[in-house]
Amino acid sequence: MEIKISNEQANVPIVVMHVDGNLDFASMNQFQAKAEELINQGARYILVDLAKSPFVSSAGLRALNQLYKQLRAVHPDSNLSEEEVKKGISAGTYKSPHLKLVNVSSETRTLLSASGFDMYIEIFDNMKTAIASF
Repeated sequence: MEIKISNEQANVPIVVMHVDGNLDFASMNQFQAKAEELINQGARYILVDLAKSPFVSSAGLRALNQLYKQLRAVHPDSNLSEEEVKKGISAGTYKSPHLKLVNVSSETRTLLSASGFDMYIEIFDNMKTAIASF
């Protein structure tokens, strides 16, 4: 797996992680290390581009969830407690303002939906719309 980084500007500065290869057990540590490096360098809004990642496994989902948690820890929603966020996720009224996904395969979209990730992480079909959503 290879991860390329680009920067975009919307209402906030966005770091885009372009994943080239499967996001699975073999690559999750590399993905997590790169995400942690970006956060340590000041990234607070991350868009993960999976256009060249045909397969995401349960290990890949864990890596995405870890990234979500890291971003929440360094930049929590100032107006929402952890309990309010959990209630919002359950009710379908909360989406992470810090982490979003773009260009996911239909198989990955099905996995994200079946596992409930789409309840709190927005998924977009094109880069322009995804960037504008931040």
